[in-house]
Amino acid sequence: MSGIGLLNEKPLHASLKEWYAQPGDQFEVAVDGFVIDIVRDDLLLEIQTGNLASIKSKLSNLARSHQIRLIYPIAQEKWIVKLVKENSGGITRRKSPKRGRVEDLFWEMVSFPQLLANPNFSLEVLMIREEEVRRYTGKRKWRRRGWAIEERRLLGVVGQRLYEEPADWRAFLPKDLGAFTARDLSEAIGIRRQLAQRMVYCLREAGVVKLMGKRGRANLYRVADA
Repeated sequence: MSGIGLLNEKPLHASLKEWYAQPGDQFEVAVDGFVIDIVRDDLLLEIQTGNLASIKSKLSNLARSHQIRLIYPIAQEKWIVKLVKENSGGITRRKSPKRGRVEDLFWEMVSFPQLLANPNFSLEVLMIREEEVRRYTGKRKWRRRGWAIEERRLLGVVGQRLYEEPADWRAFLPKDLGAFTARDLSEAIGIRRQLAQRMVYCLREAGVVKLMGKRGRANLYRVADA
């Protein structure tokens, strides 16, 4: 791993870079004023483990003149490690009942859905097993009850899915869906309606689906012609 540039990197990001690396790759390369995680021939590879809105400008600017691929991990399985109060020496570890799925990427893709239609942009989802380490700080945060995420650790990669062309994105939609609302999509593939709404918004912005009209108060969509 020497030379891959792990200084100040979070453990999950560093581990994914190591997992993804191939012979001949260059690391931490400056391109058009931005530092790129991995450069593989003419392809720029950017790993993002957090909020996608924070790299919207970087991706949008680079995609104007470079082939760039966003690598985004989703925890299919998560173990939560809690470092109990300071000086107690206690550690707890439990498996989270939540299981991530590839559609979860649309929670974040609403930051730049137009990029999905850019031929210079591609996205690779890595389904992973991870360990999330939390430390008790006593500071009350919504849903955390005084616990803060200290770091995330990679336990393993269990799957990869690459999205490069409109046909790849159409694969998210059931083939027999026909005209549909966000609610129809939610029920057809078993996701929350709010996530289905974000998914439809992204696919519409990317030109994968088109607005047909209304069904009652709900927008009605269909898959765009290939």
